Amino acid sequence: MNAFARTDTSLVARWWWTVDLWSLAAIAALIVFGLLLVFAASPPVAERIGFDSFHFVRRQILFLAPSVLILIAVSMLSPRNVRRLATILFLGTVALMAATLLVGVEIKGARRWISLGGLSLQASEFVKPTFAVVAAWMFAEARKEDGFPGNAIAAGLLAVVLALLIAQPDMGMTLVVAAVWCAQLFLAGLPMLWAGGLVAMGIVGSVAAYFLFPHVQSRVDRFLDPASGDSYQIDKALQAFANGGLFGRGPGEGRVKEVLPDAHADFVFAVAGEELGLIACLIVVALFAFVTLRGFGRLMRSRNLFVLLAAGGILVQFALQAIVNLGSTLHLIPTKGMTLPFISYGGSSLMALALGMGMVLALTRYRPPLEDEL
Repeated sequence: MNAFARTDTSLVARWWWTVDLWSLAAIAALIVFGLLLVFAASPPVAERIGFDSFHFVRRQILFLAPSVLILIAVSMLSPRNVRRLATILFLGTVALMAATLLVGVEIKGARRWISLGGLSLQASEFVKPTFAVVAAWMFAEARKEDGFPGNAIAAGLLAVVLALLIAQPDMGMTLVVAAVWCAQLFLAGLPMLWAGGLVAMGIVGSVAAYFLFPHVQSRVDRFLDPASGDSYQIDKALQAFANGGLFGRGPGEGRVKEVLPDAHADFVFAVAGEELGLIACLIVVALFAFVTLRGFGRLMRSRNLFVLLAAGGILVQFALQAIVNLGSTLHLIPTKGMTLPFISYGGSSLMALALGMGMVLALTRYRPPLEDEL
């Protein structure tokens, strides 16, 4: 039995009948799975660094409530209001990223966090979804109005964002933001010659990062030759997957979380592999794939270029972030400190992902054809 009647014209009822409930359910499943893994993986980590056992659990729950509210509230917005919200938040986020370089907290040689009201915020997490929407707006306006310099404005904003990310430095997020921007430009109708040029620039940029940033060089070298440096976390992660087998050792029975420094964050998937096994891990991967493909399926019937580019960009970002984390944990790519969406511990990441996927749900809601063209 449905929660609302078709004749109910309230805001919540209209949202219920137009939002993609299957995608919402899949996102909810990822959030629940992530909370369970934080319960399982974080206590040993907290104890090792001098906190009480449930320190990270409490903090994750603290961020979970506002994240769910953000997800639902943003998913109720119209495309025009999504664009307005993203623009305001993007400008605020860029300002915070600039402030982070001056007064931010330095951790492991990177200055990515700023303290606000006693809470540590990674502003760059919020630039990913908001910039995707703003860039989509510029690309769409360039196609709609002859002479409007939308592509140039989007390129200028990209240069500002990448400069701030490189200054932190955060090369992984730099590559993700640049890749999403290129994907949106391609969807907007990029000539193949330009596409080849962007690919070449990406290759040149990656090679330059290898020689300019010692931590990038170290990670690539350790990926190509594990004996060339410290590969402790990767070795323990792969050992955890081997110990887990098909069905895992059982919830709470894993051992890798007792020795893995980032068991609750970047390597949380290794904890899932050991305690829950291969089948549960494949279900998680399937949920990521379902959310991404379902979102693109909903976009196929939209005739609004802005909606296609904005939601498509956020979906590419969501999938790419999951691929980078999973690939790093499984030693398929060089390690990169990037969270697994909705599953890894991290308040900034959780809230930014809720914002981004709330925008996707809002943009992929069913709208009458005439309204969709606005």
